[in-house]
Amino acid sequence: MTKQSAQQAQQPEILGTEEYKTDAKWLKLEKINWKDQDGKERAWEVANRSTRPKGGVDSVHILALLHHPNKPTSTIIIEQYRPPVASTVIELPAGLIDEGEDAATSALRELHEETGYGGGKHGGEAKVAHISSVLAKDPGMTGANMYLVTIDVHLSENDPEPEQHLDDGEHIVRKVVPLKYLIRHLQDYARRGYTVDTILASIATGWELHRRFESE
Repeated sequence: MTKQSAQQAQQPEILGTEEYKTDAKWLKLEKINWKDQDGKERAWEVANRSTRPKGGVDSVHILALLHHPNKPTSTIIIEQYRPPVASTVIELPAGLIDEGEDAATSALRELHEETGYGGGKHGGEAKVAHISSVLAKDPGMTGANMYLVTIDVHLSENDPEPEQHLDDGEHIVRKVVPLKYLIRHLQDYARRGYTVDTILASIATGWELHRRFESE
């Protein structure tokens, strides 16, 4: 783009949104009418959640760090079948934010329900360490957004594995994986035909790069 054309370019502008009529319960299909940087009017079809709370953020994804007296720092990943990709997906614990919840409350609740960790005693003492800014999930297709919440869970010696608290119809398999071996586990899952979630893969890659360049 030339300097002159860059100066003439305008900011994109949303002109309006139309919702298509469907009988979907959890999603809505919309058409966004907008104007691009050249002033040309365009249309963009998008799928959004119909369950978004008033806070404006759909969900939390949870990076749980398990701290044990005699074991390396580990994290929790889950196996869950996802019909849209016709595959079992390897992902972080996650869930929708309920109306009136903040990110920390939602993340602690979802972690305890899906994995059993947190909540005290054998589930360990859980504390929110970090909440990300609002993150886009697949902005070319949806306005769905999320927080990535890091939670420290401190365990005691000889604690048994806690019981999950799944809702009826939920089929979630949890796995505890040492952080230093996370990317190897994900590569093994991929070789066996599982689908690895983008967020989890990005975290594993970042951790591996940190380890690789830390010694330089």
